[in-house]
Amino acid sequence: MSRFDEQLDAQVRAADLDRWLSSRLVSDAARRADLIALYAFEAELLAVPTRVTQPLLAEMRYTWWVEQIEAAFAGSARIGHPVLEALTPVIARHGLDRKAFDGLIAAHIGRIHGQPHDLDAFYVGPARQAARILSGASHDDAVTPAARLWGLIQTGRSDAARDTRASANRALRALPASAFPAVAHAALRDPAAPEPVKRLRLIGASLIGRI
Repeated sequence: MSRFDEQLDAQVRAADLDRWLSSRLVSDAARRADLIALYAFEAELLAVPTRVTQPLLAEMRYTWWVEQIEAAFAGSARIGHPVLEALTPVIARHGLDRKAFDGLIAAHIGRIHGQPHDLDAFYVGPARQAARILSGASHDDAVTPAARLWGLIQTGRSDAARDTRASANRALRALPASAFPAVAHAALRDPAAPEPVKRLRLIGASLIGRI
């Protein structure tokens, strides 16, 4: 693991423990590092409102990220920024979808202005990109229900998540085992559960391919 890989891995662990734990299920070290680069980008966006005090300043930061993503998709990484240096080759290597990145940034801008969570932008788009990184192919239909379920859990709608779990698991039958870590964290029904409990649940979920 390179110095940047270690840095990004620690960043994701601190910002998003559940998805970091899911990434431990990826046996291919290179694909796991690519997945962490994607999650580190999301962690950067999530941290913007904690670093500035005014919505206008936050929006300026997000506009900067729009510009950087445009450069990343053009193959021009911003030298010296660990996340962008790591993410730029990942985008090219796996043919990631520009719309998912732009939609995620737009959803963050909406949140700072009080708009409700856009489940597709915050959860579905990133899960689809994660599955592409892990399996090398598009599995949008297979991961979308589980990603939305994860979004419901994260936004405190546990009853709605429970009602959609069966349909999400049916869709996951079409997902190859290699891509399952992209949505494995949807098996974590209690965000406040201790880390050892989460680890055990993720292992169990990965063994049966169900959340």
